[in-house]
Amino acid sequence: MQIQIGLLGCGTVGAGVVSLVRRRADRVADMTGLRPVVKTILVRDTQKDRGVSFIDEQLTTSPEDILADDDIQIVVETIGGIEPAKTYILEALSRGKHVVTANKDLIALHGPEILQTAAANGVSVLFEAAVGGAIPLVGPLKENLTANEVTDLKGIINGTTNFILTQMTTRHIDFAEALQMAQDLGYAEADPSSDVDGLDAARKLVILASIAFHTEVHLSDVRVEGIRHITATDVRYADEAGYVIKLLAVGRDRDGELTLAVRPTLIPKNHPLAHVSDAYNALFVRGDAAGDLMFFGRGAGRMPTASAVVGDIIALVRNLKLGFVASSPNGSAGERKPVVEREDDVYKYYFRLTAADQPGVFAQVAHLFGEYRASMETVLQKRVEGDRAEIVIVTHDISSRLAREIAVHLSRSPQLAVEAVMPVEPVAE
Repeated sequence: MQIQIGLLGCGTVGAGVVSLVRRRADRVADMTGLRPVVKTILVRDTQKDRGVSFIDEQLTTSPEDILADDDIQIVVETIGGIEPAKTYILEALSRGKHVVTANKDLIALHGPEILQTAAANGVSVLFEAAVGGAIPLVGPLKENLTANEVTDLKGIINGTTNFILTQMTTRHIDFAEALQMAQDLGYAEADPSSDVDGLDAARKLVILASIAFHTEVHLSDVRVEGIRHITATDVRYADEAGYVIKLLAVGRDRDGELTLAVRPTLIPKNHPLAHVSDAYNALFVRGDAAGDLMFFGRGAGRMPTASAVVGDIIALVRNLKLGFVASSPNGSAGERKPVVEREDDVYKYYFRLTAADQPGVFAQVAHLFGEYRASMETVLQKRVEGDRAEIVIVTHDISSRLAREIAVHLSRSPQLAVEAVMPVEPVAE
């Protein structure tokens, strides 16, 4: 017996889904007695070469050929973006069809509405591919780790920025050159803003935090800072001090209060996250029973993303065979946990300053840090161009509030300019 699938969109990921469903159909049929088959594919241009031959699949430019087809039980969305994907998904759910999507923007911004629509119609929405590409993250958080109270999420969840920072570190090049490499290789879009400004990672963190912490999370809850301001100089100084720079997504639940941030962070070279290179992703999860877990793998790409999409399809086929509908809500029920800015969280902090190359300027900096009782672990002072010198300081542990106050105070001096301030991740326990 066949389970028929409608595919919305057939770009890079969609073509990978078609190929992988064909390759795994016999295995799924052996496991469940049901054979998944892509019946109809929505495209803009039926004549375009998509790198895969269509044998039994019907190509259409009309979404109604999928949404109004009662024989199609699963709709897979790989269009991306908000519209028309949102309209198509809500319509499919309203007509009693299960949905699989790789659309992180849509789930991050409109997840509660989509999940509530699914629950109201007795169908499922699965979105493993929306977060970690081939890395299983949503499933473990929703199922395998449900015996745990998850308190911490921490990781590198954007492959484009990780590739850029890796190239800046290993090739000793600046941000613009590394970004161009990422674009030439297809890791970064022509407009890379979503990646390099941290929004892509923030949207993924919204999805993960809502599941892990059992509450509704909004994009506005996440404090976001991107990597545009990271320079080759910062990368070099971090290396000299024993660190690498990564764009780190962090979520914490402390007694029912959440802190959520995406920010460039210095990672000690002996930390496991320091060795997550190029377009790879990694996520640490801490549970009260399981302890620390790390998930690692390719976070994007045609076949890694298709792998997660088809994994969700297989899970749905198995559930349909058992007559079971997976619970859709991902923590949106119940009282919403407050999101707070924890100013008392302590880290080491990296400061890079440019200063007038004059006697007494460094003494002024040292005096200010002393006034705030912020001791210095590492100090690098180097002459740069003209009459300006660079000062790099890595402090001992200070609070986030104190780091901000120091930066504000330093910036008031006409002899000083604060070029960068970044937290330092503690050494893994």
